[in-house]
Amino acid sequence: MEKKIFKYINSNQVLTFSTSIDNQSYCALCFYVFDEANHTLIFLSDKETRHIKEAMSNSKVSGTITNDEISISKLRGIQFLGEFIVPDKLLTSEFYDKYYKRFPFARMKPSPIWGIKLSYIKMTDNTLGFGKKIIWQN
Repeated sequence: MEKKIFKYINSNQVLTFSTSIDNQSYCALCFYVFDEANHTLIFLSDKETRHIKEAMSNSKVSGTITNDEISISKLRGIQFLGEFIVPDKLLTSEFYDKYYKRFPFARMKPSPIWGIKLSYIKMTDNTLGFGKKIIWQN
């Protein structure tokens, strides 16, 4: 994966991810941490939320990561495709370790942990020239 994409993902902390069931889409915002080695976004969310229920039924998800930059010349963001992960016991422990390292306050409201294994990223980076795109595919 392009180092520029890694750096950008690691410099942010909120993602939007979208699910789709029966031709109805839905999206959610979540704090995340990025597992670079495994190209996985890790986040907490309650099991009974609509987005988790839908992702468990259709694991193909998409989403975005961006910030609130208002200058068009500095605008950057990514769009991604991935596979929703329901971690096993070992992976759950690894995910919590990574997540709580970045967001220790999250321990105050225990929630289930999940992942999105990234398969495709398109990054738009206007700091490299208006409309400059960087593509990564796993």
